[in-house]
Amino acid sequence: MNRHTAKKYLGNRVFLKEFLMIAMPIAIQNGITNFVSMLDNLMVGQLGTHQMNGVSIVNQINLIPYLALFGAMAGAGIFTAQFYGSGDSEGIKYTFRFKLCVSALVVTVSIAVSMLFGSDLISLFLHSENTHDVDLTMKYGLDYMTVAMWGFIPFGLCQVYVSTLREVGQTVVPMKAGLAAVVVNVVLNWVLIFGRFGLPAMGVKGAAIATICARVVEMGIVAFWLHTHSDRYAFVKGILRSLYIPRRLLGRVTVKCIPLIINETSWAFGITFLNQSYSTRGLDAVAGVNICSTLSNVFCVFFIAAGDAIAIMIGQLLGAGKKEEARSSDRILCNYSVLGSFALGVIMAVCAPFFPLLYNTTQEVRAIATVMLLVTALMLPVIAYTNAAYFTLRSGGNTLVTFLFDGLYMLCMVVPLSFLLTRFTDLPIIPVYMICQISEAVKAAVGFVMVRKGVWVNNIVENIT
Repeated sequence: MNRHTAKKYLGNRVFLKEFLMIAMPIAIQNGITNFVSMLDNLMVGQLGTHQMNGVSIVNQINLIPYLALFGAMAGAGIFTAQFYGSGDSEGIKYTFRFKLCVSALVVTVSIAVSMLFGSDLISLFLHSENTHDVDLTMKYGLDYMTVAMWGFIPFGLCQVYVSTLREVGQTVVPMKAGLAAVVVNVVLNWVLIFGRFGLPAMGVKGAAIATICARVVEMGIVAFWLHTHSDRYAFVKGILRSLYIPRRLLGRVTVKCIPLIINETSWAFGITFLNQSYSTRGLDAVAGVNICSTLSNVFCVFFIAAGDAIAIMIGQLLGAGKKEEARSSDRILCNYSVLGSFALGVIMAVCAPFFPLLYNTTQEVRAIATVMLLVTALMLPVIAYTNAAYFTLRSGGNTLVTFLFDGLYMLCMVVPLSFLLTRFTDLPIIPVYMICQISEAVKAAVGFVMVRKGVWVNNIVENIT
């Protein structure tokens, strides 16, 4: 590859440094958070398979409100990044208030649903002829859910602050807050799950309490830092004095947010339905998916951070009116995401046979988890590209196209595929999992075409405030 070609597809050192300055703090924060989640999972896994399955099922259910919040933050965040690129502090103030209101709504609904329908939701994942196993899994799931649902409150507030800081290019502070939360989570997990320093062993309830405390710490740090740096970020001054948002901007942000909220909710529903379909193959399949997703989340942090970098860097370029530079920069950023994920996929494949051995579970569960990890490692670069395409389409505010590409694909392709495979065939869990994962390649091809066409190259903040 000659120098000109290398620059075209991989950029130069200055561009790489800019990407790393944004992506690496996010990757470190997410990586440590997921690593701690993995430790949580391992600690709960030491209690037994029933406890692990109960917590895993609740976390799969909670994915829906978490991603609904992510969609709301992302929709408003498109405007935040472009407002920052155009130097409009008032616009950032208004998008922050929008996030605050939507977060309060999502959190309230999520807690209400957990209170009213918790056992009904958990029961959807319980498929076993052994009623004793089912009853124990239900018990531990409800024990965890009744405590964990209160964690929606600090999580929702934290997302408002963290997303805004990232969109204005400040990724180090959220990383430091995440590190502090990690320390709190690990220590309290050890103390509360197993009962240390004279405290009773609380099991899965202890894990939930530790997570809530960690989220309160993280939220407190990012909120305190932002409000004490109003000299650096002018939009902070008077940001909580009212909830006023100009009607025109409110309408525009809402129109952009709704498809993303629907998209993230649809995607979360699809993942939850997918895991529910896997659960029809028995509780061993539930445990195998849990172990696989725990390690996979750690190895996915790079391409997730790369996606955030795409949203920030490309959004700011579009807000500044630099459309051609946005096109060329996006091509390079997508390449970074795929190449980095390929390297991580190799490492993940090497770890696949050994990680399941850390769990106090059966040999059957370990074998299922190992094969699932190898399949996921193989698909990691493909998943990385679809993630990069998603953030590219989102950066220009074309949220309807984003929904068609992401959420609708999940509902019309992955959900029916998993339903047909698990309800109308006798295929065991491993072939079902492989077919569903490989279907991601179709989505990657669609994303490639959409990105190349440039349907995302838009400036949406001109003359809006």
